[in-house]
Amino acid sequence: MVWKLKAQCRAYRFVGHAEAVTSVQYSPDGQLLASASRDRTVRLWIPCIHGESSVLKGHTASVRSVSFSQDGHFLVSASNDKSLKIWSVRHPCLLFSLFQHTHWVCCAKFSPDGRLIASCSEDKSVKIWDTRNKTCIESLLDYEGFANFVDFNPSGTCIASAGSNHVVRLWDIRMNKLLQHYKVHRAGVNCVSFHPSGNYLITASDDGTLKILDVLEGRLIYTLHGHKGPVLSVAFSKKGEKFASGGADAQVLLWKTNFDSWDYKEVLKHHIRRTNLDDPPHLLDIYPRSPHLHGEKIQSVEVNPTFVSNTQALDPPVIEISSSSSFSTPDYVSSEDAQNPPDSVLATSSKRKSENESESAMPNVGKQTGISPSLGNTLEHIVEQLDVLTLTVSILEQRLTLTEDKLKECLENQQKMLLEERQEA
Repeated sequence: MVWKLKAQCRAYRFVGHAEAVTSVQYSPDGQLLASASRDRTVRLWIPCIHGESSVLKGHTASVRSVSFSQDGHFLVSASNDKSLKIWSVRHPCLLFSLFQHTHWVCCAKFSPDGRLIASCSEDKSVKIWDTRNKTCIESLLDYEGFANFVDFNPSGTCIASAGSNHVVRLWDIRMNKLLQHYKVHRAGVNCVSFHPSGNYLITASDDGTLKILDVLEGRLIYTLHGHKGPVLSVAFSKKGEKFASGGADAQVLLWKTNFDSWDYKEVLKHHIRRTNLDDPPHLLDIYPRSPHLHGEKIQSVEVNPTFVSNTQALDPPVIEISSSSSFSTPDYVSSEDAQNPPDSVLATSSKRKSENESESAMPNVGKQTGISPSLGNTLEHIVEQLDVLTLTVSILEQRLTLTEDKLKECLENQQKMLLEERQEA
């Protein structure tokens, strides 16, 4: 189903797959829509009223996941045939396959720069693949359960995995290290989505809730209720001002956040420690283990999800669209352009560097204000104590949330026991 979110909400149903559709994703430019199905095929659709599509065949079992590269030139699919397949979008065809998983592959995602692929499988492993050498360069093992979903953060330095054992894990792929471990759900986690700033992560679970995590402070900050059953998927919009969630209750909820309500300059002024993200990892940071100097830091914007509202539209009119003959996708850049960054990217990098250099000159202005060293030391000590208090409060908030969940569970069990006693009496 493709939804047109305007004043008069409309939905278009594209018909072509022979069995259930398991995954869909728009291309970065919005010109194509990819879908995966249990009929062992992947389809590329032109999202228009004509419903034209091209079929990609190659898997020998149900296809569970499909994802575009950031430049839109490639597509990766994950299947129950224990393989990943990388497809060309420009001329729809299979480029190569990756085999090392020993069980069904649940999900696969490209890194933001397209050099790496992260995949997760029911063999309880998360693997990192080099797309150029077509080899597995890291394998992250989890012996407590398997991951249902995996995705890169916006900078490409970390990946988040959603586990069947109720756990969300955040890994640093440069150090092959587990950074954070969240057990805030009471059932399996089906999907995660990073906010475009990289500071926040939203999770969807079989316990019927969505949870927003602050990955900078490592804490749970919000629990959302709305679905009447398991929540199967969630995704932020491109700018992060909205996110959508889909559940087993046959509902798609569109939520509006206040992530975009903060003034950018005010955020940078009051939360300077949140303004830097790590740069994308260099392959030398992953293998072999040799030092590599990254470029300048890039800026991000802090968000503060203190209020989240949801809207649910009435049932829209549905237009049936049958799949017509296959199409030829538009002519993209050559493979040489895909490997070498365009001039626009280099120009953006140099612009960021000049902006950061101008910002680095700011502290020199502060040195001319005449603040004595003793007063500066005192202020630094106060700031440190405030950081400790903030951390303590965040821990207490997380424990309070867990306590509330436990109390709710106890009350539900008590009600069930009372009902059973009344029925027996």
